[in-house]
Amino acid sequence: MSTEEKSLNFIEQIIEEDLKKGLSNDKLRFRFPPEPNGYLHVGHASAICLNFGLGIDYQAPVNLRFDDTNPAKEEQEYVDAIKKDIEWLGYEWSNECYASDYFQQLYDWAIEFIKKGKAYVDSQSSEDMAIQKGTPTTPGTNSPYRDRSVEENLDLFTRMKNGEFPNGTHILRAKISMGANNMLMRDPIMYRILHAHHHRTGNDWCIYPMYDWAHGESDYLEQISHSFCTLEFLPHRELYDWFLDQVYDDTKVRPKQREFARRNLSHTVVSKRKLLQLVEEKHVKAWDDPRMSTISGMRRRGYPPMAIRNFANTIGIAKRENLIDVSLLEFCVRDILNKTAPRVMAVLNPVKLVITNYPEGKEEILDAENSQEDESLGFRKVPFSRELYIEREDFQEEANKKFFRLTLGTEVRLKNAYIIKGESVIKDAAGNITEIHCTYDEDSRSGSGTEASQRKVKGTIHWVSINHAIEAEVRIYDRLFTHENPDGDKDVDFKEYINPNSLEVITGYLEPSLATVKNGERFQFQRLGYYCVDKDSSSEKLVFNKTVGLRDTWAKVESKE
Repeated sequence: MSTEEKSLNFIEQIIEEDLKKGLSNDKLRFRFPPEPNGYLHVGHASAICLNFGLGIDYQAPVNLRFDDTNPAKEEQEYVDAIKKDIEWLGYEWSNECYASDYFQQLYDWAIEFIKKGKAYVDSQSSEDMAIQKGTPTTPGTNSPYRDRSVEENLDLFTRMKNGEFPNGTHILRAKISMGANNMLMRDPIMYRILHAHHHRTGNDWCIYPMYDWAHGESDYLEQISHSFCTLEFLPHRELYDWFLDQVYDDTKVRPKQREFARRNLSHTVVSKRKLLQLVEEKHVKAWDDPRMSTISGMRRRGYPPMAIRNFANTIGIAKRENLIDVSLLEFCVRDILNKTAPRVMAVLNPVKLVITNYPEGKEEILDAENSQEDESLGFRKVPFSRELYIEREDFQEEANKKFFRLTLGTEVRLKNAYIIKGESVIKDAAGNITEIHCTYDEDSRSGSGTEASQRKVKGTIHWVSINHAIEAEVRIYDRLFTHENPDGDKDVDFKEYINPNSLEVITGYLEPSLATVKNGERFQFQRLGYYCVDKDSSSEKLVFNKTVGLRDTWAKVESKE
């Protein structure tokens, strides 16, 4: 990687410095290590883009390693979902690894710790341990079991492994210092008893390694050169290094842990625990609900993978946490869809329009461009007839001079069709408009080459022929939370900020070219926004999700880092 190609973030600077100090390029190896206890969210997307992006930039392998050390919360469903998300984002991992691959090696190392007097079996209750551990300002006190003999520790630890004890009766602790300033160094737990079925190892094990013990040693076994994680793991770095010190062979690469800040997204939560709460309490329909901040939710909503990658690159890597406005993500989505999504016509709040001087029974097939950005997408055929649907918002009986859509006595162009003039309305008993009557200029058809076709009018509106319209369920999504930082006030339950209007389900009327759409296809509903076909859609009933509106509402976020 050339340092002249771009300005380097502090993570890349660390790598470049290590290369200058003698680390060879072929020893670079990165990893993405999710725990399979839930679906990945937008925060994970940044970590994915960081690690796999480094792999691409430095032409170095990137491992996908599942931190599967807590079988009580982990499932194969989550493993499969994580792999799907990474592949969908466009990345490939070099090796698929699991912490459970190393259970035997971790156990063997733990035995060596005991033999060297660096680990012991503690039989205190969790309550007594919490008291014994001290506070950030007062040192801890030694466990009454800290000086057990090597023989007793080996016997107890072996019996723990063999399943002779119930959950919670014993743990294995590293013997470091109960007076350490960093409380994580006060004889941390290495193993706990957990009688639970593991999604990969079944019932082979009933003791499981803790994260701090398994993570750094897994990095070492895989010869990861740089282990990047978020800032909450900064206090863990000292323990990460201590554990490595006990097993490190200086003929091998020693992993280096470094931390970067979370980039939180406004109007969302990105805690797996809270996302699970939203699912279990049915505030959303599933992990892939399009209102969720999960990658699967964003995929279902219609976000292109490249938009998420561009978003991650735009916000970058920082040393301080920052709240990123969700409108920046929407900007990135809109930027991609504007170039790639075919244009179609749909009416979502219809009112009937009757062209009174258009011959009854007559139908025409008009040409409509699929994209104003990409001519290679060509044209499609759209039927036109005497009776149309237009958007109710596109008509006013009386309007000011700034209203450039249809009014009585004024002209607008129907997109790809004719110029029409509002003449009269029909209302129901409550005074609501049920029909708009207009006349059309027969010589003004778009693309016909006539002088009338080139006549300029101030407004253009879209439409759908009633006789040919396809009904569809359209799900209009808004932000899930009304507060920009629902996690910000620790005295308020984040669910208090759930937006009661985050989903509106309506019936829309679409042009017939959409009859054969497939799950996941994305379109611009002209003048309305970007929409995608939902997985609930079928040939009998089309279902579309609103992805993002047309208007660019992003106000650039200035970083002061």
